[in-house]
Amino acid sequence: MDFKDFNFNPDLLEGLLAMGFRNATPIQQEAIPLIIAKKDLIACAQTGTGKTGAYLLPIMNMISETKDRHNNTLILAPTRELAQQIDLQVEALSYFTNISSLTVYGGGDGIAYEQQKRSMREGVDIIIATPGRLISHLSSGLLKLDQLQHLVLDEADRMLDMGFYDDIMRIVSFLPEKRQTVLFSATMPPKIRKLAGTLLKEPEQISIAISKPAAGINQQAYIVHDTQKVKLLTELMKNVDFPSILIFASTKEKVKNLGKVFRGLGFKAEAFHSDLGQKEREAILSEFKNKRVPVLIGTDVLSRGIDVEGISLVINFDVPHDPEDYIHRIGRTARAATTGTAITLVNDKDKRKFANIEKLIGKTIDRMPLPEHLGAAPVETASTGTPGTDRPERSDATKPKRKFWKKKPKVAGGTPNSQ
Repeated sequence: MDFKDFNFNPDLLEGLLAMGFRNATPIQQEAIPLIIAKKDLIACAQTGTGKTGAYLLPIMNMISETKDRHNNTLILAPTRELAQQIDLQVEALSYFTNISSLTVYGGGDGIAYEQQKRSMREGVDIIIATPGRLISHLSSGLLKLDQLQHLVLDEADRMLDMGFYDDIMRIVSFLPEKRQTVLFSATMPPKIRKLAGTLLKEPEQISIAISKPAAGINQQAYIVHDTQKVKLLTELMKNVDFPSILIFASTKEKVKNLGKVFRGLGFKAEAFHSDLGQKEREAILSEFKNKRVPVLIGTDVLSRGIDVEGISLVINFDVPHDPEDYIHRIGRTARAATTGTAITLVNDKDKRKFANIEKLIGKTIDRMPLPEHLGAAPVETASTGTPGTDRPERSDATKPKRKFWKKKPKVAGGTPNSQ
């Protein structure tokens, strides 16, 4: 289903097309019409299904057609990282609109807190928040949500697992009873059904299974210390014959820094981030598509929006926070019936996130040996298969594989991989 079929606001549609989005995923096809119809919704959608766009797009479309938009929508997320990622998507999708957003979470400095307070006083269209920090603003009277139109609970099962049930109910007490409520959850245990029964009114229900990475992707991982990452990538990129390489990092600042680092090392690389103007972004993507820039570095917004064939190597400089983002990232390669390689650099801090990725995709990703001159790598524990302090006995799954640059991409049979 083409996004044009939803009759979105022209400015919102222009942003979609500029980011390379064309066809809706199954969860988007089912959820968008229901949300536009202002139905309450329970959606059981695992990571990798396009769930964030499934609720953002229809809500942003409704906001664009609303005159009184003061604090229109609240999106609750379990973690700061997810809240930031949702905000990045709002920023990208609303590029041609005047829709505003604000993230509210703990751990920031005094300047960030003052910026939050100012935005709350002035009012924004979309507030993306973690429960704890939001409650402090509501309790102080600084934030008023009595005119709220839409409430979204993203990763509701995870929020309940983290003990946020009472916080959610307290937040809801500050909201108007007449509102649209949308709940997304990867699983649907009894506690989620109980929460839905309390918050939602005559909800519609959707259940979508997860998509898996394409079979043609050769997935590999290097267990590294942070200090080894740039040195390893430099060596890998000098020893491969891949015309198009995508590198994903976790933050905009890191993307900028990596761009400077690799250009300083003599690579023709460009950093793709939201601080660039639209014309600059379009020019960089054009250069990359035409193979005049072989290395492109970006955040997860790029992984969801770029539509370029012939990308043979994807590198995760950082392990993505959500397994969903891993699937989107490596899905940029092995398209149109080709094969490709996806490499992830895993430090000790990211071991749990990487284990969650392997659990999601249902396979153990091959570990590759570090070149000896880069020093010793963190050792993996036998129990978790992730970086740790105990040396395990090697199984077939953990034996070092041959170096990836000995293998070049080849064309495989089959049907084109679709997003």
